[in-house]
Amino acid sequence: MVDNLCNASAESLRRVVQIAGRTPVFVEGDIRDRTFLDKLLAQHSVQAVLHFAGLKAVGESAAQPLRYYDNNVGGTVTLCQAMAAAGVFTLVFSSSATVYGYPATVPISEDQPAGHTTNPYGRSKFMVEQLLGDLAASDPRWRVALLRYFNPVGAHESGLIGEDPQGIPNNLLPYITQVAVGKLPELAVFGNDYPTVDGTGVRDYIHVVDLAQGHLAALKTLQTRTGTHVWNLGTGQGYSVLQIIQAFEAASGKSIPYRFVKRRPGDIAACYADPTKAATELDWSAKRDLFTMMSDSWRWQMTNPDGYRMDMA
Repeated sequence: MVDNLCNASAESLRRVVQIAGRTPVFVEGDIRDRTFLDKLLAQHSVQAVLHFAGLKAVGESAAQPLRYYDNNVGGTVTLCQAMAAAGVFTLVFSSSATVYGYPATVPISEDQPAGHTTNPYGRSKFMVEQLLGDLAASDPRWRVALLRYFNPVGAHESGLIGEDPQGIPNNLLPYITQVAVGKLPELAVFGNDYPTVDGTGVRDYIHVVDLAQGHLAALKTLQTRTGTHVWNLGTGQGYSVLQIIQAFEAASGKSIPYRFVKRRPGDIAACYADPTKAATELDWSAKRDLFTMMSDSWRWQMTNPDGYRMDMA
């Protein structure tokens, strides 16, 4: 496992040991550092790479586009160069439903046009998809999975591992849980005039454990497939922001105060998956329901009000 820890904590790895009973091999480093990658791949026997090393906040990407292109696109180029030099040609890439931009219809299937993205984050993901497609077309040894996530939420059921954003959260669920635990006074809901069931944005929320199992299914499938393959990882069900607030209140017993603020640049009205292709080709589907997502999120935040920093103090 490689991470530069720019938005993560090494404390989470100690929690992994508690859950799995095994100690992961962790090396701190940056995928933009070719010398580092060459040494790493020479020292370890690597058959495949699961590539999660991307910055992911829509609003932040609009304010810092060069940082996003440098890390997400430039980092992937360097990673692939190092992989090819080491003879490693299997890659599972963490892409995003943002590559669809404003979808023509929902639910969104993989054959809908991609690339009409609405923010630098989404454009960086689509650029990486394109470069990986070009790479696989140029060399038949490459086996590439492009996994288009919808909205990962939840936490491990133990409450030991969960999302621990720095500063004000960019994503809805950690924002809600921090309001519930008293770290933030209220939730800001970005826009209430979308053409949706209640005027708030609709998204497809998928439990992080289902998402992890989707990666394992894709990695297994790549053993018998070459080239580039695209799969949506979502539940196929869309929920509005207000519906998520209500579901969290039901799961936690906490009241979530909120106020409406103006829309964020780059946000769209509704986005949820057609997950049929993943079910057919990967033999995978999301199993955990909305109540489980909310309950696991709350268990994590309630038992770790200061995130991983509580254990590090």
